[in-house]
Amino acid sequence: MHCQPEYKWQVYIWSKNKQICLLCDEPSDSALALCSSCQDELPWLGAQCSVCALPLPLPAASLTCGQCLQRLPAFRRVIAPWRYDFPVDSLISRFKHHEKWPFGRLMAELLSQFLHYRYDEGLPRPDCLLPVPLSRRRLRQRGFNQAGMLAQWLGEHLQLAVEPLLLLRTQDTPAQQGLGARARQRNLHQAFALAADAPVAGRHLALVDDVLTTGATAQALARLLINAGARQVDVYCLARTARPDTPD
Repeated sequence: MHCQPEYKWQVYIWSKNKQICLLCDEPSDSALALCSSCQDELPWLGAQCSVCALPLPLPAASLTCGQCLQRLPAFRRVIAPWRYDFPVDSLISRFKHHEKWPFGRLMAELLSQFLHYRYDEGLPRPDCLLPVPLSRRRLRQRGFNQAGMLAQWLGEHLQLAVEPLLLLRTQDTPAQQGLGARARQRNLHQAFALAADAPVAGRHLALVDDVLTTGATAQALARLLINAGARQVDVYCLARTARPDTPD
């Protein structure tokens, strides 16, 4: 008994076809849909705050920004490979707002390579990945949670568990875009909660999001997890804005 119908024509096999660079439309010289020249020209983060990854001027007098020196956030560190600048900002926008999922998958694969490198340098691996939850209203409008998709792709590449239902968005707060740091903090007051019997105590957890701007969302979620007994909370994101008032 044949469970599959016979097919006489050639079948497209993704793994055996050359990739085309998503930025320059030229054949890629790697297994990624990004050529090495375009990859080198991405806005890689250089000098940055060792806690929140805020880009710092060169030469930086300190490896910790003024805000983190005044008050350390609840999360331990932010890991982000790029500044929120062209063309990364365009790739994120097209993935996030125009359903161009290949751009998101490409960036997730590059982020996973970056994290593998950091793990080899001694960065502690988390126990699991937690995507930043999206409000129900925004989820209905967009149709998907970009942080959830990034977390799933990262989990596959890093061989880490993903727990998308551990964090809950309990309030449909207004969009963060265009709000300053204090307004973002007020906007997120009591906006998140933990699922019932969430396994948090004693665990090292990593939040996953696309862009970190003021850090208000990451701070609110990290504080919630730490108060519930989490041992450590890190933040993994694609890009970090250069200024706290830059919209995401």
